[in-house]
Amino acid sequence: MLQPGERIRVLVVDDSAVIRRLVTRALEPEADLEVVGTAANGAIGLERVAQWNPDVLTLDIEMPEMDGLEMLARVRRLYPHLRVIMFSSRTERGAAVTLQALSLGADDYVTKAANGGSIEASAARLGEELAPKIRQFFRWPGDGAPAPASAPVCLRREFKAPPKAVGIGVSTGGPAALGAMLPAFPAEFPLPVLVVQHMPPLFTRLLAERLHGVCRLPVGEARAGQAVAAGKILIAPGDFHMKVVSGAGNVRVYLDQSAPQNSCRPAVDALFASMAEVYGGAVIAVILTGMGRDGLRGAQILRAQGASILAQDEASSVVWGMPGAVANAGLADRVLGLDHIVPEILRLAGGR
Repeated sequence: MLQPGERIRVLVVDDSAVIRRLVTRALEPEADLEVVGTAANGAIGLERVAQWNPDVLTLDIEMPEMDGLEMLARVRRLYPHLRVIMFSSRTERGAAVTLQALSLGADDYVTKAANGGSIEASAARLGEELAPKIRQFFRWPGDGAPAPASAPVCLRREFKAPPKAVGIGVSTGGPAALGAMLPAFPAEFPLPVLVVQHMPPLFTRLLAERLHGVCRLPVGEARAGQAVAAGKILIAPGDFHMKVVSGAGNVRVYLDQSAPQNSCRPAVDALFASMAEVYGGAVIAVILTGMGRDGLRGAQILRAQGASILAQDEASSVVWGMPGAVANAGLADRVLGLDHIVPEILRLAGGR
């Protein structure tokens, strides 16, 4: 927790002098943020970390001498509490390497904007995206942030009817959390698993492909009209709300580009509300690490129908925003460490 008046110290590591100037310019108007230094590659960056003791590192991927992935690995070993935000290109290779970085312990990412417009306009756009992503990791006394995980009193409630589906919502820290959690599902798990991860197009497809390679259940990016099948994991595609609809004796995926909810598309609330319409209370809803409050309204709807709500605890979350909002609203039956969530799902599903 930062003290009143204390600024978040940022180190910018990028081989492009233009990007280093752009990030510095983008953060200059932010009174609570301070760029304490820059570095042109990972080797110099490690020296600057020791010299400047930053709170946050913005890190490019492709750099000479020591690239971003190698620096990230060393930072995680030497400075495990240093927050790392990757800079990603908008290409397939850039997205794939960014997902690799997130799985290796990077906390979040921003995408590099295409060239165009003045440096002032580019800096303003970058600042609007980057500044909130930096702040999400920190709290100040009295800033209204979620209370510690021990505050909510969570009671076990058993299902009125056997569960028919699992819904998972996640944002910041999601790729690593999903990569640790989803492989724990056994191959014979009999329920469909629907996942909303806040990510743009391309990233969600690559995330599904990466998870498919490590899970015992098949994982894929959801397609419009696809059957929601037992024992399969579907990831919402970027820029589309993923909902479920019933008809002709089965449940199918419905995708739309209606207005963002909680500034998100896909949104967890959109999925959870549709699951309540189709399954009623026969749902296990899980809220994992993430910034903001997406999933809170959907959890309220599901809870009112008798669904079971699980929230990740603060200690194992990169950002305890989404799960903290659900827990502090008294909606969570259990607030659990990441390693304990799948065992609880299996228990709620009756060990089937």
